[in-house]
Amino acid sequence: INKMKTIGFIGGGRITKIFLQAFKNAEVSFEKVTVFDTNNAVLVALQTKFPSIHITTDDLAGVAKNDIIMIGLHPPVVMDTLAKIKDLIKKKSILVSLAPKLTIEKMATQLGGFANIARMNPSASTIVNKGVNPICFSPEMPVKKRGTLLKLMKPLGFTPEVEESKIEAYAVITAMGHTYFFFQLEKLKELAIDFGMDKKEAQKAIAEMLKGTSETLFNADLTYNEVADLVPVKPLAEVEETIKGYYDQYLTGIYNKIKPQ
Repeated sequence: INKMKTIGFIGGGRITKIFLQAFKNAEVSFEKVTVFDTNNAVLVALQTKFPSIHITTDDLAGVAKNDIIMIGLHPPVVMDTLAKIKDLIKKKSILVSLAPKLTIEKMATQLGGFANIARMNPSASTIVNKGVNPICFSPEMPVKKRGTLLKLMKPLGFTPEVEESKIEAYAVITAMGHTYFFFQLEKLKELAIDFGMDKKEAQKAIAEMLKGTSETLFNADLTYNEVADLVPVKPLAEVEETIKGYYDQYLTGIYNKIKPQ
Protein backbone atom coordinates (compact mmCIF):
# COMPACT_ATOMS: atom_id res chain seq x y z
CA ILE A 1 0.00 0.00 0.00
CA ASN A 2 1.41 3.37 -1.03
CA LYS A 3 1.27 6.02 1.66
CA MET A 4 1.31 9.50 0.20
CA LYS A 5 1.19 12.80 2.08
CA THR A 6 -1.89 14.97 2.44
CA ILE A 7 -4.23 15.74 -0.44
CA GLY A 8 -7.08 18.22 -0.64
CA PHE A 9 -9.84 18.48 -3.21
CA ILE A 10 -11.54 21.80 -3.84
CA GLY A 11 -14.89 20.75 -5.29
CA GLY A 12 -16.61 17.51 -4.34
CA GLY A 13 -18.22 16.69 -7.67
CA ARG A 14 -17.96 13.73 -10.01
CA ILE A 15 -14.25 14.14 -10.80
CA THR A 16 -13.33 14.00 -7.10
CA LYS A 17 -15.43 10.86 -6.71
CA ILE A 18 -13.63 9.32 -9.69
CA PHE A 19 -10.20 10.07 -8.19
CA LEU A 20 -11.13 8.78 -4.73
CA GLN A 21 -12.47 5.54 -6.21
CA ALA A 22 -9.39 5.06 -8.39
CA PHE A 23 -7.02 5.63 -5.45
CA LYS A 24 -9.07 3.19 -3.37
CA ASN A 25 -8.95 0.54 -6.14
CA ALA A 26 -5.17 0.94 -6.41
CA GLU A 27 -4.73 0.93 -2.61
CA VAL A 28 -3.13 4.36 -2.68
CA SER A 29 -3.61 5.90 0.73
CA PHE A 30 -2.81 9.33 2.16
CA GLU A 31 -2.07 10.62 5.63
CA LYS A 32 -5.18 12.75 5.21
CA VAL A 33 -7.73 13.44 2.47
CA THR A 34 -9.85 16.59 2.75
CA VAL A 35 -12.64 17.67 0.43
CA PHE A 36 -14.05 21.19 0.36
CA ASP A 37 -17.38 22.00 -1.27
CA THR A 38 -20.04 24.61 -0.58
CA ASN A 39 -22.74 21.93 -0.97
CA ASN A 40 -22.95 19.85 2.21
CA ALA A 41 -25.20 17.19 0.67
CA VAL A 42 -22.52 16.47 -1.96
CA LEU A 43 -19.91 16.11 0.78
CA VAL A 44 -22.05 13.81 2.92
CA ALA A 45 -22.72 11.54 -0.08
CA LEU A 46 -18.98 11.42 -0.76
CA GLN A 47 -18.12 10.62 2.86
CA THR A 48 -20.72 7.83 2.93
CA LYS A 49 -18.83 6.21 0.06
CA PHE A 50 -15.35 7.05 1.39
CA PRO A 51 -15.65 7.16 5.21
CA SER A 52 -12.02 8.07 5.92
CA ILE A 53 -12.14 11.46 4.15
CA HIS A 54 -12.51 14.76 5.99
CA ILE A 55 -15.17 17.11 4.64
CA THR A 56 -15.72 20.83 5.06
CA THR A 57 -17.99 23.54 3.67
CA ASP A 58 -16.11 26.48 5.19
CA ASP A 59 -12.44 25.66 5.83
CA LEU A 60 -10.99 26.50 2.43
CA ALA A 61 -7.81 27.63 4.20
CA GLY A 62 -7.32 24.16 5.70
CA VAL A 63 -7.66 22.48 2.30
CA ALA A 64 -5.24 24.97 0.75
CA LYS A 65 -2.53 23.87 3.19
CA ASN A 66 -2.36 20.30 1.88
CA ASP A 67 0.72 18.95 0.09
CA ILE A 68 -1.30 18.31 -3.07
CA ILE A 69 -4.32 20.45 -3.93
CA MET A 70 -6.65 19.26 -6.67
CA ILE A 71 -9.01 21.87 -8.10
CA GLY A 72 -12.13 20.17 -9.43
CA LEU A 73 -14.21 23.23 -10.27
CA HIS A 74 -15.74 24.67 -13.44
CA PRO A 75 -13.48 27.25 -15.16
CA PRO A 76 -15.57 30.32 -14.19
CA VAL A 77 -15.07 29.75 -10.44
CA VAL A 78 -11.43 28.61 -10.53
CA MET A 79 -9.95 32.11 -10.69
CA ASP A 80 -12.01 33.39 -7.74
CA THR A 81 -10.95 30.36 -5.71
CA LEU A 82 -7.28 30.89 -6.55
CA ALA A 83 -7.57 34.50 -5.35
CA LYS A 84 -8.91 33.20 -2.02
CA ILE A 85 -6.12 30.66 -1.47
CA LYS A 86 -3.25 32.77 -2.86
CA ASP A 87 -1.76 33.61 0.57
CA LEU A 88 -2.59 30.25 2.17
CA ILE A 89 -0.89 27.82 -0.18
CA LYS A 90 2.50 26.47 0.96
CA LYS A 91 5.50 27.16 -1.29
CA LYS A 92 6.32 23.46 -1.57
CA SER A 93 2.74 22.32 -2.29
CA ILE A 94 1.60 21.12 -5.71
CA LEU A 95 -1.55 22.55 -7.26
CA VAL A 96 -3.34 20.51 -9.93
CA SER A 97 -6.08 22.15 -12.00
CA LEU A 98 -8.55 19.80 -13.68
CA ALA A 99 -10.25 22.57 -15.66
CA PRO A 100 -9.93 23.34 -19.36
CA LYS A 101 -9.52 26.87 -20.74
CA LEU A 102 -7.35 28.33 -17.94
CA THR A 103 -3.64 28.29 -18.70
CA ILE A 104 -0.88 27.67 -16.16
CA GLU A 105 0.40 31.19 -16.81
CA LYS A 106 -2.99 32.72 -16.02
CA MET A 107 -3.31 30.70 -12.80
CA ALA A 108 0.28 31.43 -11.73
CA THR A 109 -0.36 35.16 -12.15
CA GLN A 110 -3.52 34.90 -10.04
CA LEU A 111 -1.48 33.07 -7.37
CA GLY A 112 1.22 35.75 -7.32
CA GLY A 113 3.80 33.72 -9.22
CA PHE A 114 3.32 30.35 -7.48
CA ALA A 115 5.38 27.85 -9.51
CA ASN A 116 4.20 24.31 -8.75
CA ILE A 117 1.18 24.10 -11.03
CA ALA A 118 0.08 21.17 -13.16
CA ARG A 119 -2.94 20.82 -15.42
CA MET A 120 -4.61 17.52 -15.98
CA ASN A 121 -7.61 16.35 -17.95
CA PRO A 122 -8.84 13.11 -16.38
CA SER A 123 -11.35 10.79 -18.01
CA ALA A 124 -14.30 8.83 -16.60
CA SER A 125 -12.58 5.46 -17.06
CA THR A 126 -10.12 6.51 -14.35
CA ILE A 127 -12.85 5.15 -12.03
CA VAL A 128 -11.78 1.64 -13.12
CA ASN A 129 -8.08 2.64 -13.34
CA LYS A 130 -8.16 2.69 -17.15
CA GLY A 131 -8.22 6.46 -17.57
CA VAL A 132 -6.55 8.65 -20.14
CA ASN A 133 -5.22 11.42 -17.90
CA PRO A 134 -2.91 13.79 -19.82
CA ILE A 135 -0.84 16.11 -17.68
CA CYS A 136 1.32 19.18 -18.25
CA PHE A 137 3.51 21.12 -15.85
CA SER A 138 4.57 24.68 -15.21
CA PRO A 139 8.05 25.19 -16.72
CA GLU A 140 9.24 26.30 -13.25
CA MET A 141 8.04 23.15 -11.50
CA PRO A 142 11.01 21.09 -10.22
CA VAL A 143 11.57 17.68 -11.85
CA LYS A 144 11.25 15.93 -8.47
CA LYS A 145 7.78 17.37 -7.90
CA ARG A 146 6.72 16.36 -11.41
CA GLY A 147 7.93 12.85 -10.62
CA THR A 148 5.91 12.77 -7.40
CA LEU A 149 2.74 13.62 -9.29
CA LEU A 150 3.39 11.22 -12.17
CA LYS A 151 4.04 8.39 -9.69
CA LEU A 152 0.79 9.18 -7.88
CA MET A 153 -1.21 9.13 -11.13
CA LYS A 154 0.40 6.01 -12.60
CA PRO A 155 -2.08 3.50 -11.07
CA LEU A 156 -5.01 5.49 -12.48
CA GLY A 157 -4.39 4.58 -16.13
CA PHE A 158 -2.49 6.16 -19.01
CA THR A 159 -0.92 9.48 -17.96
CA PRO A 160 0.97 10.99 -20.89
CA GLU A 161 2.96 14.16 -20.28
CA VAL A 162 1.75 16.54 -23.00
CA GLU A 163 2.25 20.12 -24.15
CA GLU A 164 -0.20 22.47 -22.48
CA SER A 165 -1.59 23.54 -25.86
CA LYS A 166 -2.95 19.98 -26.34
CA ILE A 167 -4.94 19.72 -23.07
CA GLU A 168 -8.21 20.91 -24.63
CA ALA A 169 -7.78 18.54 -27.58
CA TYR A 170 -7.47 15.68 -25.09
CA ALA A 171 -10.56 16.99 -23.28
CA VAL A 172 -12.67 16.66 -26.44
CA ILE A 173 -11.13 13.41 -27.72
CA THR A 174 -10.50 11.36 -24.57
CA ALA A 175 -12.42 12.92 -21.65
CA MET A 176 -15.64 13.51 -23.61
CA GLY A 177 -14.81 10.63 -25.93
CA HIS A 178 -16.58 8.05 -23.78
CA THR A 179 -19.90 9.77 -24.43
CA TYR A 180 -19.57 9.24 -28.18
CA PHE A 181 -19.64 5.49 -27.56
CA PHE A 182 -21.55 4.82 -24.31
CA PHE A 183 -25.00 4.99 -25.91
CA GLN A 184 -23.93 3.06 -29.01
CA LEU A 185 -22.38 0.24 -27.00
CA GLU A 186 -25.41 0.06 -24.72
CA LYS A 187 -27.62 -0.22 -27.82
CA LEU A 188 -25.39 -2.97 -29.25
CA LYS A 189 -25.70 -4.83 -25.95
CA GLU A 190 -29.52 -4.53 -26.03
CA LEU A 191 -29.62 -5.83 -29.61
CA ALA A 192 -27.24 -8.68 -28.78
CA ILE A 193 -29.61 -9.76 -26.00
CA ASP A 194 -32.60 -9.43 -28.37
CA PHE A 195 -30.73 -11.64 -30.84
CA GLY A 196 -30.23 -14.37 -28.21
CA MET A 197 -27.03 -13.64 -26.27
CA ASP A 198 -27.12 -13.34 -22.51
CA LYS A 199 -25.99 -10.09 -20.86
CA LYS A 200 -22.54 -11.25 -19.72
CA GLU A 201 -21.81 -12.88 -23.05
CA ALA A 202 -22.89 -9.73 -24.93
CA GLN A 203 -20.74 -7.44 -22.76
CA LYS A 204 -17.67 -9.63 -23.15
CA ALA A 205 -18.16 -9.97 -26.92
CA ILE A 206 -18.58 -6.21 -27.43
CA ALA A 207 -15.59 -5.33 -25.21
CA GLU A 208 -13.33 -7.78 -27.06
CA MET A 209 -14.62 -6.61 -30.45
CA LEU A 210 -13.76 -3.01 -29.51
CA LYS A 211 -10.22 -3.90 -28.47
CA GLY A 212 -9.77 -5.71 -31.76
CA THR A 213 -11.27 -2.79 -33.69
CA SER A 214 -8.73 -0.24 -32.45
CA GLU A 215 -5.90 -2.77 -32.72
CA THR A 216 -6.79 -3.52 -36.37
CA LEU A 217 -7.31 0.12 -37.34
CA PHE A 218 -4.18 1.49 -35.65
CA ASN A 219 -1.70 -1.41 -35.60
CA ALA A 220 -2.37 -3.75 -38.55
CA ASP A 221 -0.20 -1.63 -40.85
CA LEU A 222 -3.05 -1.28 -43.35
CA THR A 223 -4.56 1.84 -44.90
CA TYR A 224 -8.02 2.92 -43.74
CA ASN A 225 -9.59 1.57 -46.93
CA GLU A 226 -7.80 -1.77 -46.54
CA VAL A 227 -9.12 -2.05 -42.97
CA ALA A 228 -12.66 -1.10 -44.05
CA ASP A 229 -12.47 -3.72 -46.79
CA LEU A 230 -11.86 -6.52 -44.25
CA VAL A 231 -15.62 -6.60 -43.44
CA PRO A 232 -17.84 -7.23 -46.48
CA VAL A 233 -21.20 -6.20 -44.96
CA LYS A 234 -21.51 -2.63 -43.62
CA PRO A 235 -25.03 -2.12 -42.23
CA LEU A 236 -24.44 1.57 -41.37
CA ALA A 237 -22.69 2.51 -44.63
CA GLU A 238 -25.57 4.77 -45.73
CA VAL A 239 -25.37 6.95 -42.62
CA GLU A 240 -21.58 7.06 -42.12
CA GLU A 241 -21.13 10.47 -43.78
CA THR A 242 -24.02 11.92 -41.76
CA ILE A 243 -22.48 10.65 -38.50
CA LYS A 244 -19.05 12.02 -39.46
CA GLY A 245 -20.72 15.37 -40.13
CA TYR A 246 -22.06 15.40 -36.56
CA TYR A 247 -18.53 14.76 -35.25
CA ASP A 248 -17.20 17.70 -37.27
CA GLN A 249 -20.00 20.01 -36.19
CA TYR A 250 -20.30 19.23 -32.48
CA LEU A 251 -16.70 18.40 -31.58
CA THR A 252 -15.23 21.41 -33.36
CA GLY A 253 -17.88 23.53 -31.67
CA ILE A 254 -17.06 22.36 -28.16
CA TYR A 255 -13.30 22.55 -28.80
CA ASN A 256 -13.59 26.19 -29.86
CA LYS A 257 -15.64 26.90 -26.76
CA ILE A 258 -13.20 25.41 -24.24
CA LYS A 259 -9.82 26.34 -25.69
CA PRO A 260 -8.01 29.31 -24.10
CA GLN A 261 -9.02 32.55 -25.80
